[in-house]
Amino acid sequence: MRFSYNKLWKLLIDRGINKKALREMSGVSATSVAKLGKGGNVNTDVLLRICGALKCDVSDIMEFIDDEESNALSVLTKDKAKNV
Repeated sequence: MRFSYNKLWKLLIDRGINKKALREMSGVSATSVAKLGKGGNVNTDVLLRICGALKCDVSDIMEFIDDEESNALSVLTKDKAKNV
C-alpha cells in the first residue's frame, strides 16, 4: 500500500488553483509540494495545512492504493493457499 495524492491534484484543477497558489495559501514549502507530486512521505502537519487552506478533509486529498508489489504478493499468497 502507498499514498496517492491524485485527489489533491484533481481538487486543485477543479478549483483553478496552481501549486504556487497552494503553497501561498497553506504556507507549505516547495519541497513538500514536490514530495506530494512524487507520492512521497510528508509530515501530517503539511496535510493539515493544505486541508485547512482548501477547507477539506484529508480523505479529499489523499488515498491508500495498492502498488504492484502488493498486488503481486497477494497473487502469490492466494496461489500458495490454493496449493495447501
